[in-house]
Amino acid sequence: MVSLNQRTQGWLPLFVLAIGASMIVIDSTIVNVAIPAIIADLHLTATDVEWINSIYSLMFAALLIPLGRTGDVRGRRLMFMLGIGLFLAASVLAAASVSAAMLIAARVVQGVGASMAVPMTLAGINALYTGSRRTIAFAVWGSVIGGMAAVGPLTGGWLVTDFGWRWAFWVNVPIGLLVLLGALRVPESRDPSAGGWDVPGLLLSVIGPFSLVFGLIEGQRYDWAMPIPLAFCVAAVALTALVLVERARARAGRPIMLDLSLLSIRSFRYGGAAGMVVSIGEFGLILIVPLFLQTAIGFTALQTGMIIAAMAVGAFIAGSVVPKLARLISPRAIVQAGLGLEVIGAFGIAWVLSPHVGPWTLVPWLFAYGFGMGFASAQLTGVTLAGVPAHKSGRASGLQSSIRQVGAAIGIAALGTVLVTGLGSAMTQKLPDRPDLARAVRDSGGAAIAAIRDPATHALAVEASVSATRRVMTVTGLVLLFGVGATMLLPGKEEA
Repeated sequence: MVSLNQRTQGWLPLFVLAIGASMIVIDSTIVNVAIPAIIADLHLTATDVEWINSIYSLMFAALLIPLGRTGDVRGRRLMFMLGIGLFLAASVLAAASVSAAMLIAARVVQGVGASMAVPMTLAGINALYTGSRRTIAFAVWGSVIGGMAAVGPLTGGWLVTDFGWRWAFWVNVPIGLLVLLGALRVPESRDPSAGGWDVPGLLLSVIGPFSLVFGLIEGQRYDWAMPIPLAFCVAAVALTALVLVERARARAGRPIMLDLSLLSIRSFRYGGAAGMVVSIGEFGLILIVPLFLQTAIGFTALQTGMIIAAMAVGAFIAGSVVPKLARLISPRAIVQAGLGLEVIGAFGIAWVLSPHVGPWTLVPWLFAYGFGMGFASAQLTGVTLAGVPAHKSGRASGLQSSIRQVGAAIGIAALGTVLVTGLGSAMTQKLPDRPDLARAVRDSGGAAIAAIRDPATHALAVEASVSATRRVMTVTGLVLLFGVGATMLLPGKEEA
């Protein structure tokens, strides 16, 4: 291991690693604000939009652990730079996209790059800093990401409004080049004891979630007939095989990708379940709300960015409150309070939605939702890892990150499906004699509403969008309520 006691580099490596992670984290926020403009320009369907978002999370989740382990062995700085470079190349491909297929392919590569770079930031900080400096470094890392996340929606809205959606990807290039230049000053570090590759585990961990998400996203297109049932069967078989293969490899002393023995630890088992539920709710909401505001209500990307920023600001403020609150109540109670606020925010948004909703109407509920996110996210990782032995902390951290990324992909797919089916049924109810229009609105995720010229028809389509989005927010609130239930099973401070 290399530490700053051996190679004094000050705080520059910390900021390089934090900015690199921030660029990747906020990119999804910017892309979500840009989605309506991308739909209009590339003529995307709702299915395309779901793939653009979920495939990124899927690739990130599937490769997070094996590529993180590769970086430990081959060099964390090397893996970080390769990941940033690949992410930049994919950003250029995305910015130059002329079709849905090209953009989806770019998002696949972005997901791979992210899975190479992001784990190396925490691992690098852990290796480079010791003692109180390490504590400060992790706090700064979190603050930089939180601050960048707060300005992400505003930046995305401004870029899309004034320069076009392609700048949602072009903006990564100058930032990424500066990060690569700064990375040359980051000392290299390795952990040769990290172990080898688990190829069967890797393949099954990709096939299982991918098949599940495929079934959720493509179900509407195939009217839930073949090949959708087959996709769900493949997912079930692959995930079952993954469990059996990983257990067999562990018993034989061979390298494993998923340490399933961690699930026997109460805090990790229920903390992981809560983390997946949180991700399902959070990422689905972040996709659906910007889409609704721009396609149905007619807000610009900048206006939408300003509204969505309320959620990021809430999360940022909550993060600064948590350390003081943690001295008064248990981490589990903080997580539960956070999830409770998210439930209130989701149901509140569903309650106030209307065809004439104003920007300030949504802000308090988004702020409450974001504040809850800040509470839950700040403590959930610590609560999940509380009962994990020190020698398994690296594997546990990687696995819980992967669980949350898979949750994000499932959330985008599942809540996107709720939106599309809701749009279809609501449009059919309100305009039974216009099946062609109902299909167009449904397949575009609501983007086709803007092109409707007849005022009466347009008003009915907006009402249909309100109904479908309200349904999504209600489902989100119910999913998060399930997350609250999962946290009830977590050990309290006296049991930890």
